[in-house]
Amino acid sequence: MLEPALATGEELPELTLLTTLLEGPGDKTQPPEEETLSQAPESEEEQKKKALERSMYVLSELVETEKMYVDDLGQIVEGYMATMAAQGVPESLRGRDRIVFGNIQQIYEWHRDYFLQELQRCLKDPDWLAQLFIKHERRLHMYVVYCQNKPKSEHVVSEFGDSYFEELRQQLGHRLQLNDLLIKPVQRIMKYQLLLKDFLKHYSRAGMDTEELEQAVEVMCFVPKRCNDMMTLGRLRGFEGKLTAQGKLLGQDTFWVTEPEAGGLLSSRGRERRVFLFEQIIIFSEALGGGVRGGTQAGYVYKSSIKVSCLGLEGNLQGDPCRFALTSRGPEGGIQRYVLQTADPAVSQAWIKQVAQILESQRNFLNALQSPIEYQRRESQTNSLGRPGGLRVGSPGRIRPGDQAQVSTQAPINGSLPSLLLLPKREVARAPLPLDTQV
Repeated sequence: MLEPALATGEELPELTLLTTLLEGPGDKTQPPEEETLSQAPESEEEQKKKALERSMYVLSELVETEKMYVDDLGQIVEGYMATMAAQGVPESLRGRDRIVFGNIQQIYEWHRDYFLQELQRCLKDPDWLAQLFIKHERRLHMYVVYCQNKPKSEHVVSEFGDSYFEELRQQLGHRLQLNDLLIKPVQRIMKYQLLLKDFLKHYSRAGMDTEELEQAVEVMCFVPKRCNDMMTLGRLRGFEGKLTAQGKLLGQDTFWVTEPEAGGLLSSRGRERRVFLFEQIIIFSEALGGGVRGGTQAGYVYKSSIKVSCLGLEGNLQGDPCRFALTSRGPEGGIQRYVLQTADPAVSQAWIKQVAQILESQRNFLNALQSPIEYQRRESQTNSLGRPGGLRVGSPGRIRPGDQAQVSTQAPINGSLPSLLLLPKREVARAPLPLDTQV
């Protein structure tokens, strides 16, 4: 769903669950419990000293679990992959074995040869920790690539898990099954976020400068969110176009949707739909239940869609903050109407505000094309005097579900924009909105 900015420290519940269920006992080390107040209150310096000690304990845990993580990845690369390369693979698996492992060798070699050593350096220089994650934000997006491939990997492993890969496991003498090893990168990218937050908490109480550390936490909240998005999209089936051609995935949530039937009339009953908001399209899908063996997330099948260039919005239907409508203008001028409802008004309001932003950006882009000089003059006045009151959907910044979208409940927004008009990516980038973390 469209949720508060990641900088606020919201975790991804599904990935957190994966971490809880699948990480080994060795990953469960916890810092010492906060000490109860003694009869004699501690001085401020003593409190800071203890907070610093706790932060160093968290840092040590980060390094130790990194060593274990590298060992786990080594079992895959130097175990399964090396053995398969030396012995060959079954004919039915040939050509598909690369799908099983994705880019895990790249991840393994980088952590083994570089990142582990850099984390160990932080034990002597804790201030380097924040820069380490900030500096390598782009590099860490190799996890996004891995997670994008993960649903395909799960499908292939499910075909051979009880036969070929089980035989390899016994041959290699591994305790964990291949599925349990392949989930490790997903768990690890989430674990960084949790440990950094814990380190930040104690480091701040110790009176240390945490400005860069807060930036690092934000980075490591964003990366697993993107990973989660990619795994979700990898489970969407039946969409005939290319999802990568639809721009960034801006939001997703589950709604009770009343859809148009033949003739454009609304259905008499609603259906549960998973709705994906991209820069250039909104996709309605139906959940298929539990994922394939080795996965924990549901699959989705495509049902219908609305191009953003044909999109209209009606907010707060009948004064209900939990209901709004999305409309699609057809090539012959007909209108199809989808009514979306959720139990949480904050979710609906965040969607209303985000869609309104997109439509406002479209309108601005159209105005710039039609009257570039007038558009520049108006933008210059706006930038110097500030935006006038009213609907501020064009303002940059992160959007939070608690923000109330000031969208008219009478007239729909964007009923007649030309179908060739697409939202410029730079406009959406000005107002990023975090994605659902329930998938």
